[in-house]
Amino acid sequence: MAKKSLVADLILLLVTFSWGATFVLVKVAIDTMPPFTFLAIRFAIAAALIFLILLLFKRAHLQTDKGLLKAGLVLGFWLFAGYAFQTFGLKYTTASKAGFITGLSVVLVPLFSVWLLRMKLKRPTIIGVITATAGLALLSLDKVEAADFGDALMFLCALSYAMHILLMGKYAPRFKALPLAMYQIAAVAIFNSIGALLVEPWQKAFTKEVLFNPTVDAAIVICAVFATALAFVAQSQFQKFTTPTRTALIFSTEPVFAAVTAYLWADERLSGQAVLGCLFILSGMLFAELGGTDKEEASNGASAPY
Repeated sequence: MAKKSLVADLILLLVTFSWGATFVLVKVAIDTMPPFTFLAIRFAIAAALIFLILLLFKRAHLQTDKGLLKAGLVLGFWLFAGYAFQTFGLKYTTASKAGFITGLSVVLVPLFSVWLLRMKLKRPTIIGVITATAGLALLSLDKVEAADFGDALMFLCALSYAMHILLMGKYAPRFKALPLAMYQIAAVAIFNSIGALLVEPWQKAFTKEVLFNPTVDAAIVICAVFATALAFVAQSQFQKFTTPTRTALIFSTEPVFAAVTAYLWADERLSGQAVLGCLFILSGMLFAELGGTDKEEASNGASAPY
């Protein structure tokens, strides 16, 4: 179990890298294409790709039972909610505060795990969570500001991502990874399509200037294939071998990868405080890793009722 847990954590770290590394691409793309429309296209392509793989190679795993459909819908809802709250929250708060508050899912997941799943967290995990949270503050916040409406939306974003991680811990052991990923990704595509139709000039995405924009096209393809299809299949397959809290800690490294990518690709400079924050986040993850996985915690994360 320990070896499987380590492999699972490494795979989830690669998933987090794919999200952080594509941050610059997404940021540039949504300057040209409305965000809900971009996400709808991204997730629709990813769902279609997984469907084709199931159709060609895993026909026996193309399940349609009500439990799987419900799991995909619930996971898709919380994932969409996270993206939606984040998108609107960024209109009313600063990017630095948004990054910190979104990262608070690393705190919410263990709190919810103790409250809802009755888990017993090990001391290294608790230290890791505190260290990673301090790192998020150093990386994201250069000054203390009063909370505002945008911050409330970002907190709902963090809560949504935390719920997605927790519920993935519930559903991942019950269903095959490919169909579970496909249904939740398809649900996100549908929810984003509705959002685009209601609040965005979605027609803008189908103009010549956008359709033949190489940056937008590259962002859609790379994000759909690597940061969506492969990433969520991997999460569906491997989160069953680790705990929600460790998953949240691993996902807290996303802003680290985003910052490094921005430094390498967009020539954005990191302050000494930001570098220290990155080191704190990585240290927090290492605290949890070196502390090992408590067997009781892991088993509860896989099967406890919500």
